[in-house]
Amino acid sequence: MTRQIMFTLAGLALFATNAPAIAQPAAVPAKATLNSRLTGDLVPTHDPVIAREGDTYHVFSTGHGKRLIETRTSPDLIHWTAGDPIFTALPAWAREAIPGSDGMWAPDIAHVNGRYRLYYSVSTFGSNRSAIGLATSPTLDPKAKNYGWRDEGLVVMSTKDDDYNAIDPNFIIDREGRHWLSLGSFWTGIKLFELDPKTGKPKDAKAPVSIARRPAPAGGPAPVEAPFIIDHGGYYWLMVSYDYCCKGVNSTYYTVMGRSKDITGPYLGKDGSPLMEGGGTIFLRADLQEQQRFRGPGHAGWLHDKGGNGQEDKDYVVYHAYDKQANGAPTLRIAPVRWGADGWPQAEY
Repeated sequence: MTRQIMFTLAGLALFATNAPAIAQPAAVPAKATLNSRLTGDLVPTHDPVIAREGDTYHVFSTGHGKRLIETRTSPDLIHWTAGDPIFTALPAWAREAIPGSDGMWAPDIAHVNGRYRLYYSVSTFGSNRSAIGLATSPTLDPKAKNYGWRDEGLVVMSTKDDDYNAIDPNFIIDREGRHWLSLGSFWTGIKLFELDPKTGKPKDAKAPVSIARRPAPAGGPAPVEAPFIIDHGGYYWLMVSYDYCCKGVNSTYYTVMGRSKDITGPYLGKDGSPLMEGGGTIFLRADLQEQQRFRGPGHAGWLHDKGGNGQEDKDYVVYHAYDKQANGAPTLRIAPVRWGADGWPQAEY
C-alpha cells in the first residue's frame, strides 16, 4: 500500500469519526389489521360462520361434548364474547343415524323467509357416514322473547355407498331465486344440491352436481372441503379449503377460490384452472414460515355487511387458524375483503 493511499484512508477515517450522524428514517409501523385488534373469547373457534342481526355480529362454530355449536357475539367485530351453545345434546334422529358421534360440526347460517336457518354436520372423524341437519329460529338474540332453536331434522345423509361426504354445508339463494346447498369433504369433492325453498331440504332425488374436486390416485387422499359460495359482480365465487386441518401448528390448510357465471359451474381460478381439477386461485395462504404465528387458515365463511345510513357495504371473510403462540389453538380470524381492479377479491389479513 502506498503512502498516498494510506493518508487518504486515514483522512476518510477521520472524516467519518468527526462527521455528524446522518439521521435514519424512522421505521414505519405495521398497519393495524382487524385481526391484530381482535380480543375477547377467540379460542377455541373451528369452522366459523358469521351473521349480523341489528347491531350485533354473531359467529357460530363447531362444538363438541355438551357444547353443540359454539356462539360468540360482538358489537363491533373486534370485541368477542362467548355465549351459550345452540344445543347441549344431539337430536334423537342424529344419534340414530350416526352412531358414535358426539358433536355438531361446521355450521352455516342464513336468514330465509323470516327465520334463521342453521345447517350443521353430524359425523365421526374420517368417515363418510355423515348427516346434515337443520335448525331454525326467528332471531339470533338469546335475550329476545321469541328466541329459540327448533330442530327440523335430517337434510342430507351420506353412507359408505356414496362417493361424497355430507358435512360442511353452505346455503345460498341464486339470482333466479333458487335455493342451493353445497357440501363436502374429501372423497370425490364438493357437491351442490338444489333445495325446496319451503323446507330447506333437497328438492328431489336427483344426483347432486359436482363443483370441485382434487383428483388423486386410487385410494389416495383428495383434501378439498368447506365450500362457501358468494354472489358478487355477476359471478358466483366458490371458496374451498385444500390440504389438512386439525393438526395444530402442523396444519397445512389454505383456501382457494374460483368463479363461474353459473352457480353449477364450472368454477375457474384467475389463471383459468378448474376447481374440478384441483385448481383455483389462492385466497388465504398457509403460514408455513417458522416466524409466522398463525398456521393453516381455512374453513372460511363470508359476511356481506350492509352499511345503511349512508355507510358503504363491506365484505369480510371469517376463518380459523392455529396459533403457534398458544400451542396451536384454533383461533377466530376475520379479515376485510377488498375487490381489486381485476375483479378478484383480496383478504386484508
